[in-house]
Amino acid sequence: MADAEIHFYFDPVCPFAWITSKWVRTVQVQRDYRVDWRFISLRLLNSHLDYDTHFAPGYDGVHTAGLRLLRVAARTRAEQGRDAVGRLYEALGTQIFDAKAGDAPEGEARGTRDFVEPVLTGLGLPATLADALDDSSLDPEIQAETDEALSLTGKDVGTPILHFQPPAGVAFFGPVISRVPDEQQAAELWDHVIALARFPGFAELKRSLREQPQLRALGHED
Repeated sequence: MADAEIHFYFDPVCPFAWITSKWVRTVQVQRDYRVDWRFISLRLLNSHLDYDTHFAPGYDGVHTAGLRLLRVAARTRAEQGRDAVGRLYEALGTQIFDAKAGDAPEGEARGTRDFVEPVLTGLGLPATLADALDDSSLDPEIQAETDEALSLTGKDVGTPILHFQPPAGVAFFGPVISRVPDEQQAAELWDHVIALARFPGFAELKRSLREQPQLRALGHED
C-alpha cells in the first residue's frame, strides 16, 4: 500500500498494540489517513531469550499464539489483499481483548483453529486461511517485516511501531497507552505525539508507573 500515510506494525496478542490501534483507527477517520497494517512478532523478536528466565509463566504460549495468528494474517494478505489484514486484526483483537472477562480466549488458545476459523468466516474470509497457523514457511516474511520495523526505531522496543508518512517520515515505538482516548482526545494526542516525534533530537519519554490496560478481557467494564 504505497500511498498509506501510516504503517502500523502489530502483534495481535499485544494489549497495548490493540489499544493504540483503536486510537489510530479513530484518528484515521478524522484525518482521512490510510493505514497499512504490518507485522512485528514478539515471539521472533524474543527468539534469542530463554522465556523461563525472562518472562512470567505463560508468555511463551501467548507469544507463540501471536506468531501463529500473524501467519494467518500473512496468508490473508497474500490471497485477499492488504486491506483484509486490517479487518482481520480488528476482528481478532475484538475477540481477544474486548470480550467480557472469562469469555475471551487466553494463552495458546488464541492460536488455534477453534478460535480463528469463526473469526475468518465472520468476516466472509475462507476458513481455509486457518491452515496457515502451522505454516512455518511464512515465518521468514514475518521476520523480514519485524526487522523492517526495528530498522526504523532501533532495537530494544516492542509493539506497536508506527511509521508516519513513509518512507521518509518519522517512526516511533508506541505510544504505549492504557486506555482508548475519546474522539477529541484522539486528535489532540495524535498531534502532540507527531510533533514530539518529529523533533530530530527526541529520543524517549517514559515512565514505569502505569495502570493496567483498560480492556474488558482484563475485567474492566466501560
